[in-house]
Amino acid sequence: MKQLPVTQETEKALFFHNYARLPIAITHGEGCWLVSDDGTRYLDMIAGIGVNALGYGDERLLQAINAQAARLIHASNLFLLKPQFDLASRLLDISGLSKVFFANSGTEAIEAAIKLSRKRTVMTGCSDKKEILSLSNCFHGRTYGAMSLTAKPKYTDGFDPLLPETGMVTFNDIADLDAKVSAKTAAVFIEVVQGEGGIHCISEAFLARLAELRRQFDFLVVADEIQAGCGRTGKFFSYMHFDMQPDLVCLAKPLGGGLPLAAVLGSEKMADVFSYGNHGTTFGGNPVACAAGLAMIDAIYADGLMEKAAQTGTMMKSALLELASRHPQILEVRQYGLMIGITVDKEAKAYVEKALQKQVLVNATSQNVIRLLPPLCISENEAQRCITVLDEILTEENS
Repeated sequence: MKQLPVTQETEKALFFHNYARLPIAITHGEGCWLVSDDGTRYLDMIAGIGVNALGYGDERLLQAINAQAARLIHASNLFLLKPQFDLASRLLDISGLSKVFFANSGTEAIEAAIKLSRKRTVMTGCSDKKEILSLSNCFHGRTYGAMSLTAKPKYTDGFDPLLPETGMVTFNDIADLDAKVSAKTAAVFIEVVQGEGGIHCISEAFLARLAELRRQFDFLVVADEIQAGCGRTGKFFSYMHFDMQPDLVCLAKPLGGGLPLAAVLGSEKMADVFSYGNHGTTFGGNPVACAAGLAMIDAIYADGLMEKAAQTGTMMKSALLELASRHPQILEVRQYGLMIGITVDKEAKAYVEKALQKQVLVNATSQNVIRLLPPLCISENEAQRCITVLDEILTEENS
């Protein structure tokens, strides 16, 4: 078979035009660094869009994957699989919730949560209680249900009609929450820290009012922890920074240690909502992915990576605020553990390109936000390298 060059031109010939890929061909990773086919090393402040919590090449993760792959790669959910049992037990211990459903991706977890939300209303005898609400500026995924809950037109334009009986509450607007929630509401989906939305945190007052309305109208609160979960904000789940307990939690991205894995965790009142055949997946809960997930969680706790995320994130925010005092291009810095958003006065894409030229990989979201999601194991020296490069770029712009 002829070997094709790994270039942007070949990419255009082979694939649907979904992705605006960076013009580098990655061959492997080492710690917090990615290496291209010409040997250039890039400091990775994206981490596979928040997936690679342990960076690249963690031996514990590799050993878990190799050992399980040697025993069994796939068998399906027709069988009892110990790696699923072990990971499910660990997630329930951490969360205090009662049941788990494993899927392959974040958007699949959201779809399962939508189905659980609507099925519960039938079980409770409220067949007209179908409305599902989400928050403005959110991102929940790209399949039809998840996309229907996603706020930005760039993700939904051209795909009408979307899922019926869905709606949007203005983020952190208690008056709008009061106006939108009703006896017809089945669930409210929230991101405690909005990732794609530019790293914004929900307010304590908004959550408190949401809890009051849940008691009044008996709807579900679904926490989307797909990007913010697994320790990134300094706690295992971002909702743990607040006095709240969701009915459902959706988890993905870092959960499989780089392999496709997602989960929906449910409270005791959700335990019997699904019955046999209501929902399923061929690959969800794959034994290799579950073994990797358990190794990833063990490493997070063993290495104190939640505490490290909080400490390194605080250090980075302090350094970025110092940059903001000298560079008027920075309008705002928002930081929750190692979820960092830097609002700038122009399209952030320009800074992604300039950082790439200096061998640092950053991401842009919400048009004018530089988003940083480095591996949780990043050192302070590596974090400082990112700050130094941003300083250089901003200084060059002003010269």
